[in-house]
Amino acid sequence: MKQDHTFVTGRLKSLKFALSGAFKLISTEHSIMVQFSLGVLVTIAGFYFEISKTEWLFQTLAIGLVLSIEGLNTAVEKIADFIHPEFHQRIGFIKDIAAGAVFFAAITALVIGAIIYIPIIQAL
Repeated sequence: MKQDHTFVTGRLKSLKFALSGAFKLISTEHSIMVQFSLGVLVTIAGFYFEISKTEWLFQTLAIGLVLSIEGLNTAVEKIADFIHPEFHQRIGFIKDIAAGAVFFAAITALVIGAIIYIPIIQAL
């Protein structure tokens, strides 16, 4: 009996598209470049200050949250610009809402970072 590899090959293709999209985000979008760089710096700080496993979990979640929401915001902006290239008030409203979602994620990450690193810095 011939084995069906559709599921596995389909997942591999999906992974290829996802990695391609992540690379496109990091290499072309300035906001993602900045946020990715901050994520790398905070990760280095985590190793330097030897944060706990729980702190790593929250920090990793915060970095992933910000990058994910920023990616979705970028997708919304690109779709909106494609559908309606010239300025339109409703498109602007949609783009503002997507940017607001990034703002909430970034504030959440900032609070998590403050909770983790302010006590460490104060103890120095």
